[in-house]
Amino acid sequence: MDLSLPINYIRGINKNQLGVCGWILFSLSLLLMIITFPISIWMCLKIIKEYERAVVFRLGRIQAGKAKGPGLILVLPCIDVFVKVDLRTVTCNIPPQEILTRDSVTTQVDGVVYYRIYSAVSAVANVNDVHQATFLLAQTTLRNVLGTQTLSQILAGREEIAHSIQTLLDDATELWGIRVARVEIKDVRIPMQLQRSMAAEAEATREARARVRAILCYTWRESCLLLRQTKTEIKWKTKVSQLNCYERISSKSFSFFPENFP
Repeated sequence: MDLSLPINYIRGINKNQLGVCGWILFSLSLLLMIITFPISIWMCLKIIKEYERAVVFRLGRIQAGKAKGPGLILVLPCIDVFVKVDLRTVTCNIPPQEILTRDSVTTQVDGVVYYRIYSAVSAVANVNDVHQATFLLAQTTLRNVLGTQTLSQILAGREEIAHSIQTLLDDATELWGIRVARVEIKDVRIPMQLQRSMAAEAEATREARARVRAILCYTWRESCLLLRQTKTEIKWKTKVSQLNCYERISSKSFSFFPENFP
């Protein structure tokens, strides 16, 4: 048995200043453990896993002011109570929340929050149920943040909104020993009537763009044809003018010679 464990616990008692009654109860508990040895050792030694921490309360006070583990810890009978805290990342699914946006549109939004406990003592001593508290706070924060946005902003700026929610949650849960790792908005559900109106608006926009493109194509085609026709006419007129010029030149050249020779 490791003798450093009882020594560390005695140091923790000195720091907590249990008083005379505390020392008496500690002595009786230690005596009981020695009398019932080795049976008591199986009840007093606890194994804490690598991803866990144990917050030990001795006569109602947190032992040594910090969490124990991982490894073996000694829990004295009758005076020690310990609480295990899981330090792994927790996935918190936020159910669909009915939200009224800033432009008076009713929508349902759900999301997911990833967080972990970085301080086991704060998670145990500062809040009754840290996971339930974080879950409810995530719901409230999601509704409050999305209530200040319009529907178009929610649909277009999910990453910015998720980052804002993460910052607010991280600041609010710091006293609980929680660190929020990531927040994601999974789905935004809008009413069926609004979906139909948005689809009709999108269809009208596509038709207007198609008409504009058709008009531009027709105009371009007509411009090309007109330009080609103009070039043809210019070439024809150029040839005609050249022929007329040749005729005039030839007629003038023949006029220098007499018509009847003697």
